[in-house]
Amino acid sequence: MRTLSHLFENNRRWSEEIRRRDPHFFETLSKQQAPEYLWIGCSDSRVPANEIVGLLPGELFVHRNVANVVVPTDMNCMSVMQFAVDVLKVKHIMVVGHYGCGGIRAVVEHRQMGLIDHWLRHVKDVYYLHQQELEAIENFEARCDRLCELNVIHQVERVCQSAIVQNAWARGQELSVHGWMYSLKDGLLRDMDVCRTSLADVNPAYRTVQVEALNPQRPDAV
Repeated sequence: MRTLSHLFENNRRWSEEIRRRDPHFFETLSKQQAPEYLWIGCSDSRVPANEIVGLLPGELFVHRNVANVVVPTDMNCMSVMQFAVDVLKVKHIMVVGHYGCGGIRAVVEHRQMGLIDHWLRHVKDVYYLHQQELEAIENFEARCDRLCELNVIHQVERVCQSAIVQNAWARGQELSVHGWMYSLKDGLLRDMDVCRTSLADVNPAYRTVQVEALNPQRPDAV
């Protein structure tokens, strides 16, 4: 007897429904991958990337980890970003956090959880930078929500600080980086208004390409 047979049955029904609506969908999908979007989100099972934004398979490239963190030494995340930007030529990167994130809550509670504590250290850094603001929020849930938002804002900056994104901008590639929040309570997205679109949006201390790339029309530009 096949293990998890109900999941295989669900898969069969899903495949049949897709083919009923578009008989050539899988044939076309198997021949190409040309998404315009990279979603960097949380691993939380309640946050299904494609469904949230109403996109089909092949339309959204996805990387997920606990608390939607972007770490320069995480070769998984960096490899996904590099493939998405350099090979797939995505036009948008969305860093998407969500209210009610368990990883964020553990940081606010100063709770020990084991191996994941090392990963959440990156979120603790965000907490430390905004400690005064966060600890002035008396309501615990509101404090967690605010750290979720601040974490997204910081991860957007980390995406922009990467050589992958900066090199794309330097060569004139169209690329925008966005920070969004998702609510488990109503299923709606919220734009955090931290869109970044060029090298000019990167703090000079974090630029990894020549400043001249900001203005390639200059005669002395290299």
